[in-house]
Amino acid sequence: MKKRLWSVILVLALCLVTFVQAEEARESEKVREGCWYEVFVYSYSDSDGDGIGDLKGLENKLDYIEYMGYDGLWLMPVMPSPSYHKYDVTDYMNVDEQYGTLDDMRSLVNACHERGIRIIIDLVVNHTSTRHPWFTRASASVKMGNTANKYVSYYNFTRTDANKYTNLQGTGWYYEEQFQGGNMPDLNLDNPEVRSEIQNIMRFWLSDINIDGFRLDACTSFYQTREGDIEFLTWLTRAAKEIKPDCYLVGETWTSLPVIAEYCKSGIDSCFLFPASQAEGYIVSAIRSSKGGETYLKNLLLAENAIPEGILAPFLCNHDTGRTVGLISARSYPEKAKFAEGILNMYPGSVFTYYGEEIGMVGSSNDPNKRIAMNWSEGERTSPPPGATTFEYPYPGVYEQMEDESSLLNYCREINRIKHENPVIMQGRTVDGNAEGSLCVLRRESETDACVIAINFDPYEAVSFDCPGSLAFADELSATGEKAAVVQDGEASVTHVTLPAYGIVILKPAYDD
Repeated sequence: MKKRLWSVILVLALCLVTFVQAEEARESEKVREGCWYEVFVYSYSDSDGDGIGDLKGLENKLDYIEYMGYDGLWLMPVMPSPSYHKYDVTDYMNVDEQYGTLDDMRSLVNACHERGIRIIIDLVVNHTSTRHPWFTRASASVKMGNTANKYVSYYNFTRTDANKYTNLQGTGWYYEEQFQGGNMPDLNLDNPEVRSEIQNIMRFWLSDINIDGFRLDACTSFYQTREGDIEFLTWLTRAAKEIKPDCYLVGETWTSLPVIAEYCKSGIDSCFLFPASQAEGYIVSAIRSSKGGETYLKNLLLAENAIPEGILAPFLCNHDTGRTVGLISARSYPEKAKFAEGILNMYPGSVFTYYGEEIGMVGSSNDPNKRIAMNWSEGERTSPPPGATTFEYPYPGVYEQMEDESSLLNYCREINRIKHENPVIMQGRTVDGNAEGSLCVLRRESETDACVIAINFDPYEAVSFDCPGSLAFADELSATGEKAAVVQDGEASVTHVTLPAYGIVILKPAYDD
């Protein structure tokens, strides 16, 4: 099948467009685009034989993370907590003993930085655990009738039962709890003393421990109004940047694109692009569509135009969602699993990969099933988290896949290599493009570079297109193992490309010496 690039992509200009607005929001020290890797420490790697992953175990696997080309690491909560997931914090300035010590954390951070890997951790300030000293002191005071205790005002207590409020057992008082049933009372974020506590917590982790930023949990639940959420997010972003100007903040904003765009106006570096994720998201919708190229380009431009100054943070799945291989029915279809990772990573910005996605792990239903042990090999896995009921591993483990050039793991490694060798993929903006049926061809530019990305969404048939102008072949991703056929003129400029099924090609300006 032969298709032609439309006029908007006939020539890739040698004099690149300068995006003034984007540059104002993207000073060099604030650019944090990259290949990010999310890790649930509990299920990653155990160093002491107790069956639970820990910080030393994770540090022992940094060579693997570096080998794969991930240059950013996001850790789910590491602070002390009574739960396995640790989203109910009891001490904001420590490490849960299951995971190790603060010295282990410092060692991990230093080891990451030696490898050029940035590290961020979950910061959970919407709520605490009911076992946090602030809440135990507050609840004890309320039960004694002493509501003047300062810790009472750290939370939102009321005499009136209302939606998202929980009864303080043995009293006529209620406290706000957005995540009811989890023993996680909401903090009173209007209280200046609470905000001061949060500043001290951020200063401890950013300065004393020297991490590189935070993933901010539950950004749409800080308040019961969007205006309140955004005001607080604006304050928190400013406070974090005053401590460490180049720290990276990414917010959990599980909502629609227009609302995410509103949260981005807080000045936060990124908000997770939830509309791109999961079974009905932009990536999977394009894979399932008979006009995948058109679907992909439409949604890509929709996201970039909605958030013109922020750093996009797309992902396919995380610890709260079903894993990709299951949702696209790719248990025995590695080509589809590879292609999903490929087109996700052709989005600009900070792309996040959940641990195990690079080896085709599966997990759905309850949360523990989505957080099972990283599959290094059959004999090297942590114990399952409490409540996990299924332990399916449809693809081989890490060590076996590392030896297989055609594995999903090595495809994902190729993705990261290509992105680092062509940073315009991450740091640029899509300025032009066209799509017809299964073929998508787009042009991306940064202040200093440019590229054309061509993608074939057809799972079976090749597509072809003419490519006039001064473009050179740069690289490709082959999900099936079949290479693209490229026709060049006498000056090595590409004139014609035939993309195999699920093929991706990168073209760059063919500058004269």
